Amino acid sequence: MSFLYFDNNATSRMDDEVLQAMLPYLQETYGNASSVQHKLGRAANTAIERARIDLADRLGSTPKEIYFTSGATESISTVLKGIAQAYNRKGKHIITCKTEHKAVLATCESLGKQGYEITYLDVDAQGNIDLEDLRKAIRADSILVSLMSANNETGVLHPIEKIANICQEKDVLFFCDATQHVGKLPIDLQEVAIDILCLSAHKFHGPKGIGALFIRRKSKPIQIPSLVTGGNQEHGLRGGTYAVPQIVGMGEAVKRFEFHSQIETIRDYFESELQQHIEEATVHARGTLRIPNTSNVLIKHVRSTELMTKVPEMALSSGSACVSGSRDPSHVLKAMGMDDEDVFCSSRFSFSKYTTNDDIDLAIQQIKRAVTQIREASPIWQMYKEGLI
Repeated sequence: MSFLYFDNNATSRMDDEVLQAMLPYLQETYGNASSVQHKLGRAANTAIERARIDLADRLGSTPKEIYFTSGATESISTVLKGIAQAYNRKGKHIITCKTEHKAVLATCESLGKQGYEITYLDVDAQGNIDLEDLRKAIRADSILVSLMSANNETGVLHPIEKIANICQEKDVLFFCDATQHVGKLPIDLQEVAIDILCLSAHKFHGPKGIGALFIRRKSKPIQIPSLVTGGNQEHGLRGGTYAVPQIVGMGEAVKRFEFHSQIETIRDYFESELQQHIEEATVHARGTLRIPNTSNVLIKHVRSTELMTKVPEMALSSGSACVSGSRDPSHVLKAMGMDDEDVFCSSRFSFSKYTTNDDIDLAIQQIKRAVTQIREASPIWQMYKEGLI
C-alpha cells in the first residue's frame, strides 16, 4: 500500500529539479558566498543573487527588497521584535488576530510582558476578521498590524489588499505572514501595498531551513534592527554564513511556481466524497475564501488522534505542525467558536500537485473503515445517535 501524504501545509515534497539545482553547491561549488576573493566564493555569491532576482520577479518586488532568513518563524521574530524596538517612541501598540500562527502569538505574548499592548482581533465562525474592527483598533500609537494571508489550519484567506489599504490610510505598517499563500496563489507586491512579508520555501516544494523577508523600500526606510548579529550579510539584517544550497533550491522552487487548478478540484472532490460516505462530517470554513489545497474537517465524535492511529499509512494533521505535540485544542478553531470536543475531532488535510484522484479514493476508503471501527467501539457515539447527548 502506498503512503498517502496529506500534510503539505506542514511541509511539501521537494521537487526533483530543486534537488538537482542544489547538489552542485553541496559538492562542487561549495565556496562561502562571502569569500568573494576566489572563484568558488564568487560563484556561490552569484547563485545567491540569481535566486534573489528570481524570488523578487515572482513577488513583484525588487531584489534589494528581499532578505534571506532560515524561514518564517525567524522572520516573524525579527519583524515583531525589531519593529517594537525601533518604533517604541511612536508607541507600543501592535494589532494581530486570534487565529495567527503560534510564531506570531508567542512573540506578541513575549512583547506583552515587556510593556507592549497587543490587540487581538476576533474572527467569525468562518474565520474571517471584521475590517471595521481593524479600522477602529488602529490608534495614533499603533506601530504595526500583523495579519497572515492564508491560515495554516483552515486555509481561510484574509483580504490582504483591503487590509493593506486600511493600513496605508491610517499610516501604520502592515506585516503579512504569507507562508501558506506563496506558491499556492499568485501575489503581486506592486498591486498589494504590504510593507513587510515573510515566506518559507518548504511550503512550495523547496528545501527546509530557508525563507525570505520582503521589506518594502520607502522614502522613509522601514527600520528593523537585526535579530541575528554577526557579519554584514543581508545588509546587516541577518549575520551568518549563507546557506547557499538552500537559497539556490528556493530560487529553483520559485521559478517552478504553477498554480494548478486541479489541486482545488481534488480538494473539492475529497470534501464531497467525505461528506457523502462519512456520517456527520463537516468542512470548516467551507463558506468562505480559502487557499485551494486545504480542508479542515470535523468528524463528529472521532478524535483526530484516534483517526491518525487507525490510518498509519496516511499523513494528516490535527492542526499546525508547530504545536502538534500540544494537548491543547486548536486556538484557531476555538477562536471560530467551536467547543473543545468538536475541535479535538477536527483534522486538517492539505494537498499538493502530487495528489491524485486515486489517492483521494483510497483515503476515503481508509477513513470510512477507521471511522466505523472507532464509532462502533464508542458508547458516546451510540448515545449521540440515540439523542441522549
